[in-house]
Amino acid sequence: MKDRRLHHTVADKIVKLIDDGAYPVGSRLPGERELAEKFAVSRVTVREAEIALQAVGRIKIRTGSGVYVLDVDVAHDDPLPVVSAFELTEARALFESEAAALAAATISDDTLLELEQQIEIMADTRPGSVEGERADQQFHRLIASASGNEVISYVVETLWKMRIEIEPVKEAYASVCSEEFGGRAREHSQILDALRSRDPGAARIAMRNHFSRLLESMLDVAEERAVQELRRKSTESRQRYLKSASR
Repeated sequence: MKDRRLHHTVADKIVKLIDDGAYPVGSRLPGERELAEKFAVSRVTVREAEIALQAVGRIKIRTGSGVYVLDVDVAHDDPLPVVSAFELTEARALFESEAAALAAATISDDTLLELEQQIEIMADTRPGSVEGERADQQFHRLIASASGNEVISYVVETLWKMRIEIEPVKEAYASVCSEEFGGRAREHSQILDALRSRDPGAARIAMRNHFSRLLESMLDVAEERAVQELRRKSTESRQRYLKSASR
């Protein structure tokens, strides 16, 4: 498990270099190969660290151009909209299904290996755990980045930011994830199989099926909570009226 968290250590080292002025705002970071040699890690680990830093607004990955350091204050200026978990999941299904289809045509073997490792983490950790949630997030980020489309990658990162920072959305996802026992890892494995097959259509369908199941689970949880609330109110009313009638 230690090796799988290596990119977090690399990300911390990059942030320190940025904060110390080695890489000022607006400058371009060295290439993956140079950073890999500097930190004695693989290029895949560097790529993972950069994806994680982009998600928190420290850098911007520009496909075909490089990786640039962002102004932290500017990166966090835009307020997040008020949306429901259903709206967010619907949007994720649209963008991430297409990201998977695009990624299928060009995804590297190294990225496929890393996706497999993230699935192993999801399978080995309890539902709702921090490590499992982080692996889930990294899985989707890697696919978005592998799509080669900067706009899609940006949108997916923004959707994930909404997913983890908008409290009602975060709670809705947590209520679903806490009930999962292997289903999430299985669905992600189906997405990985389609990507390995270099089949855009199959990758799109596998990702779409993943979100369809997620939406169904959310509806089930919402329905169950509504029923529980109705029962609670009914019990309170029954107790009140029966007590009044017995006087």
